Amino acid sequence: VQLVESGGGLVQAGGSLKLSCTASGDTFSINFMAWYRQAPGKQRELVAMITSGGDGTNYADSVKGRFTISRDNVKNTLYLQMNSLRPEDTAVYYCRAWVGSQGDSWGQGTQVTVSS
Repeated sequence: VQLVESGGGLVQAGGSLKLSCTASGDTFSINFMAWYRQAPGKQRELVAMITSGGDGTNYADSVKGRFTISRDNVKNTLYLQMNSLRPEDTAVYYCRAWVGSQGDSWGQGTQVTVSS
């Protein structure tokens, strides 16, 4: 499975962005999907996770109430709607998919920069 993120960019604090992650390849084997982020000098951290059917989600405490993860299995696309962005949300955002018996796949990342 190959994953390609898009939608990152520069936004002012308080603004919004919507990230997308489009999957290709053996998409029928994709189970859970998630968004991670990594800020400069920090470890990569889980931002949000969603079940295969989209009926279950989990969020990091730092983004609860501001970010929403969703997926469209027809379009093979994962989304992350980010509202009320803060400078501390600045990071490279990565998409991750758990794929059947293959383990997992990661995208190449998309940069999100929030200015104060």
